[in-house]
Amino acid sequence: MATDWLGSIVSINCGDSLGVYQGRVSAVDQVSQTISLTRPFHNGVKCLVPEVTFRAGDITELKILEIPGPGDSRQCGDTQQMDTAVPGVGCQVGPSQNGTGKGLKKPMSSSAPQNIPRRTDMKSQDIVISPQQQCSKSYMDRHMETLSQSKGFRRRHNSWSSSSRHPNQVTPKKSGLKNGQMKSKDDECFGDDIDEIPDTDFDFEGNLALFDKAAVFEEIETYERRSGTRSRGTPSEKPARYRHDENILESEPIVYRRIVVPQNPNKEFCTDSGLVVPSVSYELHKKLLAVAEKHGLTLERRLEMTGVCASQMALSLLGGPNRLNPKNVHQRPTVALLCGPHVKGAQGISCGRHLSNHDVHVILFLPNFVKMLESITNELNLFSKTQGQQVSSVKDLPDTPVDLVINCLDCHENAFLRDQPWYKAVVDWANQNRAPVLSIDPPISEMELGIDAKWSLALGLPLPLGERAGRVYLCDIGIPQKVFQEVGINYHSPFGCKFVIPLHST
Repeated sequence: MATDWLGSIVSINCGDSLGVYQGRVSAVDQVSQTISLTRPFHNGVKCLVPEVTFRAGDITELKILEIPGPGDSRQCGDTQQMDTAVPGVGCQVGPSQNGTGKGLKKPMSSSAPQNIPRRTDMKSQDIVISPQQQCSKSYMDRHMETLSQSKGFRRRHNSWSSSSRHPNQVTPKKSGLKNGQMKSKDDECFGDDIDEIPDTDFDFEGNLALFDKAAVFEEIETYERRSGTRSRGTPSEKPARYRHDENILESEPIVYRRIVVPQNPNKEFCTDSGLVVPSVSYELHKKLLAVAEKHGLTLERRLEMTGVCASQMALSLLGGPNRLNPKNVHQRPTVALLCGPHVKGAQGISCGRHLSNHDVHVILFLPNFVKMLESITNELNLFSKTQGQQVSSVKDLPDTPVDLVINCLDCHENAFLRDQPWYKAVVDWANQNRAPVLSIDPPISEMELGIDAKWSLALGLPLPLGERAGRVYLCDIGIPQKVFQEVGINYHSPFGCKFVIPLHST
């Protein structure tokens, strides 16, 4: 009878659209050709409904995973009647010839594993075959040969033998055999009941919150200090930390103080790599330039080198390649160049010529004087060949803010220029224009500056500049190393691969 299979655990494959269901048979209706499962699982996940019902037409394959034990009140009944009563139970089901439902195509027994008892119960369990198991055994014996060739036959684990043994029959493990060890391992892996699967999901966030990371690492550190298990260094020594621009392997130790001046510097700077750059006094700086000029580094060479370095820095401040490219013709930057009638002004004119050659709109302010220095006259002749604009009155300077102001008004020696009316008018214009200011070779901090700079560019070695000089940059004007040694300076170049580097106050 079909009711004899109530309580059996089966697996029903309903194809790709509905999936696979597992559960315990709760009802079998021979008239409507349906089968119901209680506490069902769909594709390994427990269903929300307590019971599901399947039609014979929806079932593609049905496997018996577990037959009720001897303690159940249900009896086996006639297996032949069961085959005709419930289509697909114990058999592979396919479409019938008339197309109205599912018919029996080939007999198929359960491909589920045997119900192996726990490892602790194997020694004391007796082998008992119930009448229901004997009835099912006769059914299994008739169809075992066909089952071995069936496509739906599956082995759940290695303990299933190819003999015609009932799925629930237990063979005692023989001591000393490897097969018995494999059975016990399979029992540990696959022996849990399907009902023992927890219904709720694991709370990862809740369990992670219980982990005190700081306390665990502190405990590990304390243990390493006490036991001395660290491989290198003392237990209290911390590992060295390296910056992104430092090498881990060094051929020789790094010497961070590679420039030594004969006098104690009033102020020291350091580069991005940590090299110390001391400041020099204006007298030592003037002596260094005089010795360099004696060896062939003339004023014209210094002016050209200063103009190139200052223009490179100005182009970078104006936006670099993001702004200065042929596609951005409408974003041509404007630079106001304020120069005085001295060598510092000649350096600014050289910078303006290079900026104008790089498609920057340069407005050069230079007051009118009866007699100009030869260096200024030469630079003005070259500047006049560019697209730059030269003005001598503050009224001709733009009223709107410019992109950058380059200050070359101040001089180290001629302090009387600050009392001139044109100087005061230009200083007022620069302070009201609200544009960032770059000062080239500004004077030392003891001398009062009329314009506060955002950046300052020092030549060769920096002077002890004050806070009003802004951020200090250093440019290489081509002074050889032996010229530094001749004036008493132990010098190693801090520039590396660059000609302009930033300096930081120590």
